Amino acid sequence: MRKNRFLLIFIAATVLISFAAMNASAEKVLKVGLMGPFTGPAAQSGASIKNSLLMKLEEAGSKVGDYKLEFIFIDSQSDPAKATNAYVEAIERKGMQVGIGGWHSSVAMAVVDQAVKYKVPHFGSMGAAKTITDKIRGDAKSKGYWFKFWSYPALSAKLYFDFINWATEKTKWDPKEKIVGVSAEETDWGRDWIVAAKQNIKDYGWTIAEEDYMQIGQTDFYPLLTKYKNESIPLVTITNTAAASVSAFIKQAREVGLKSLLIVDGLGWVGEWYELTGRSSNGIVDMNVKWGPRSEAYHKKFEEKYNFKPAASAGGISYDMAGMFLKLLERTLEKEGKLDSESIHKVMVDEMVAGKLTYGVDDGAIMMKEYKFTPDLYPDPVTDQNHWFMPVIQYKDGKAYTIFPLAEKEMDFMVPK
Repeated sequence: MRKNRFLLIFIAATVLISFAAMNASAEKVLKVGLMGPFTGPAAQSGASIKNSLLMKLEEAGSKVGDYKLEFIFIDSQSDPAKATNAYVEAIERKGMQVGIGGWHSSVAMAVVDQAVKYKVPHFGSMGAAKTITDKIRGDAKSKGYWFKFWSYPALSAKLYFDFINWATEKTKWDPKEKIVGVSAEETDWGRDWIVAAKQNIKDYGWTIAEEDYMQIGQTDFYPLLTKYKNESIPLVTITNTAAASVSAFIKQAREVGLKSLLIVDGLGWVGEWYELTGRSSNGIVDMNVKWGPRSEAYHKKFEEKYNFKPAASAGGISYDMAGMFLKLLERTLEKEGKLDSESIHKVMVDEMVAGKLTYGVDDGAIMMKEYKFTPDLYPDPVTDQNHWFMPVIQYKDGKAYTIFPLAEKEMDFMVPK
């Protein structure tokens, strides 16, 4: 009797183990690489990127159909060489099948070659320099393997210079000379930013008096700012992807008594910009994504879960990026019946490049009205007020207010004193 009981228990256990093994073997997995500067000088932005991507993907149960999403984290460290090594390792050793995310242009310039070489499609890098656009458009083999989620400066930043022209003509800001000091990080993004500034400023009759480059993470700007002050330059612009750099630039500008209008492109790329700058940020002009009613639930959940404020750009845009990525995977599974590098790439080319697969408010987008690509703009997204759009904003007492275009104005432009 006892033997029979043990035999029954043994058989039952064997059946259960076999059933579990069958289920395990039947489970399908898609290995997704999440890339960003998780350590290094832009780690604050990297934290917003990583956590926002994860939050959206986890809200979907980290699944698409009968596929489980398995995450591989690729830390670019804001360094092209290190990012390339990490990306190749993710593919060769960890089996990455598709990538998402990214922050720096120089990193994207290096990594895109690996995506094309290994035929692993990558969606949603925010590395935006035009050199990336030119590189992808110049190589037919690259088509559909890399999508930018941020337009290059000549497209996205033109509004700055429309604003400057309006401000000199229609407000009390009356600079004695149309001279501007331009500074940027020594990267593909920074160089492209200065090229765009030169093109646009020249069109409005301004002259670049100073052109300076800095390292990502640089924090000593006293010599540069003192020079701007001594030369009475009325307009000063800077772009840098490291929070420590832009916050130091702002505080030191106030310390040396610089009276210029300051355009600090990138201050709002970290959620805790006011904690870093305090009232020194009052009057600073930037161009950034704005929080709105649709983003309130995300913002609240993010702060509760991760205990810091997300950035509207690195965080909110990444959340939408993950939403569009999920829609891409769902469409791929529906159309191709499977999820792998080849099938995802096919749908990227056939439907996303073609502008058929979009992501908007009805899909759950929280930051923009609609994200869309077209054959003539690929790999950049459509950039206009109905799609990917950032207004010119000015900071006052810890808040950002739209000042241009006038149709969306929330506050009058504060003229430098």
